[in-house]
Amino acid sequence: MTTALYRRYRPDNFADLIGQTQVTDPLRAALKSDRVHHAYLFSGPRGCGKTTSARILARCLNCAEGPTDTPCGKCASCIELAKGGPGSLDVVEIDAASHNGVDDARDLRERAVFAPARDRYKIFILDEAHMVTTQGFNALLKIVEEPPAHVKFIFATTEPEKVIGTIRSRTHHYPFRLVPPAELLSYLDSVLKSEGYSADDGVLPMVVRASGGSVRDALSLLDQLIAGSDTKKIAYERSINLLGFTHDNLMADVIEAFAELDAAKAFTAVDKIIQSGQDARRFLEDLLERIRDLMLVHSLGQDAKAILRGIGPEQFEQLTIQAARFGLGSLTQTAEATAKALSDTSAASNPRLQLELLCARVLAPAAQAKVVMREVPAAEPAASGAKPVMEAKKTEAKPVAAEPVKKAAAGDVTISFFKANWQIILETLSKQSRSAWAVAFTSKVVDYNDEVLTLLFQSQKDVEAFRNAGGAAEVLRSVIRDMTGVSVKYRAKVADVPSKVASAPVIESNDDEFSEEEEHEELKTEPIETTDPRTGEFILREVLGAKPIKGQK
Repeated sequence: MTTALYRRYRPDNFADLIGQTQVTDPLRAALKSDRVHHAYLFSGPRGCGKTTSARILARCLNCAEGPTDTPCGKCASCIELAKGGPGSLDVVEIDAASHNGVDDARDLRERAVFAPARDRYKIFILDEAHMVTTQGFNALLKIVEEPPAHVKFIFATTEPEKVIGTIRSRTHHYPFRLVPPAELLSYLDSVLKSEGYSADDGVLPMVVRASGGSVRDALSLLDQLIAGSDTKKIAYERSINLLGFTHDNLMADVIEAFAELDAAKAFTAVDKIIQSGQDARRFLEDLLERIRDLMLVHSLGQDAKAILRGIGPEQFEQLTIQAARFGLGSLTQTAEATAKALSDTSAASNPRLQLELLCARVLAPAAQAKVVMREVPAAEPAASGAKPVMEAKKTEAKPVAAEPVKKAAAGDVTISFFKANWQIILETLSKQSRSAWAVAFTSKVVDYNDEVLTLLFQSQKDVEAFRNAGGAAEVLRSVIRDMTGVSVKYRAKVADVPSKVASAPVIESNDDEFSEEEEHEELKTEPIETTDPRTGEFILREVLGAKPIKGQK
C-alpha cells in the first residue's frame, strides 16, 4: 500500500513551501534575527500550508543548530519532526475541534508549566483553532498573554474571525493564500515527473482548476488520477470524466451552435448534457470559462498562450478557430447571459429550463431572422405620408430568398437604392459574417448623401455593438462597396423610446470609424414608430412557443 502524495510531498523547510512567500519571508527573517514571538496565528483556506508551516517553524526553533531558518535535518528533533517521523515529545499537536472546552484548556495550561523534556522549547500547535469555545479561549488567555519562556503557541485556523479578539491581539497573524495557478501547475508537473508519470495536454490545468488553488486538494486529485491510470500516461478522456468537467466535443458543439446561431444544434447539445447526467451548474461554469478563453484569444491572439497555461497546441488552435467566428461584443453578451443563467441555476428547481433559456437569450437574433421586413420605397410620393413598416410572414418557416442585385453605377447610388435593397445587403452580410449581421440586422437606412450612409438603430447599445463588434462596420462597408463601388461612411442615429411614437432621432457623436465631425442639421423625417414587432409577441410565439388564449386580444 502506498502513502498519499500530499503526505509524501509535505515540505520539511520553508524553502520548499510554494506560493506563500508573504508568510515564509518574514518568518525566516525573524528566525535569523532571533526575534521570534511567543504566539502565532496562521489563517487561510484549507490545504494551503498552515499546519505544515507550523511544523516547519517548530523544527526551526528546536533544531540543534537553531533557532535557524533552515533546519539541519540531522539532529534528533529534526528527524522526529520530518515527514514520516514519529513526532517529538516537546511539540504537541492538538486537534481543537475535539479538544475545545474549558477542561482541555486547563489541561494544556498545566502541561505548559513543565520544562521541555529535551529540546529548546515546548511548542503547542492548535489546529482548527476556531473550534475552541469562548470559555476555552478565556481559560487559555492568561498563559497565552504571559507564557513561560520555554513555551510557544501556534494557532492554525480557516476562520480567524472566530478566534476571540483578546487571543488574536496577543499573536502575530500571518494570512495564507491560495496558490496561484501558474505556480501550482509547475509544481504538479514536477511531482508527476518524480513519480515517473506523464499526462495528456489539458489534464494538469483541469486538476489545478478543480483544486481551486489548494495544494493538498491538487495532490489528492493527481493521486487519484495516477491510481486510476492503466499506463504511465494519464489519459485526458478518463480524467475529464473522473473530474466531472464538460467534454471538449460537447463544449465545441455548444460554441459552434452559438457562433452559427443554430437553435437546433444548441438545444440538441442541451439534451445531451442532461441525458449524460452532467451537472447543469458545472456545465455553465465550464461554458463561462470557455467564453473567457475565447475572449482572451480574440483580444490577444498568440499572446494569450502566456495566460492560458498548460493548454496544448491542438486545443489552442481550436480556441483560435472558435474565437474567429465571434465578435468581442457577441462574446461579451454571451458571457453575460451565461453568468445570469449560472446565478439563476442555484435557486432553480429545473436546471434544464435554465440551460434552454440561456440558448433562447443567445439565439434570439436567429429566431428574429425569420421575420421578413419590407419598407415602403422612398421613391413613392412624399405626400402619401407613408411610414416605414415591417411585416412578419407567419406562414413561411424560412426567410424569403433575395434576388441578386447587379452592381449599381456610382450615379445610381441614392437613398432609394439603399432602402429598396437593404435586406439584400443584410443577407449578403450574413453570408460573410454572422456576428456582423447579428448586430446590423436591426438597423434601418434613413439617409444617404455624399457617401455618408445614415443608419437608424433601436438603442444606443445597438450603436455601440455595431461599432465595436469585431469589425462589423468594416464588413458591412465591404459588402456595400462590392455592390455599389462606393466606400461609405456611417452616421448613427438612435430612436428614442419614451413613448410609442418618437420625434426625430438625436444625432450621436461620431467615432473614427464613422463620418468625420461636421455640422449637421436635425434630420427632417416623419415620426418613426419604434415599436418592433419582432421583440415582444414574436419571441413569445416563435422562441418560447406561446399561443394566444381564445377570447383574449
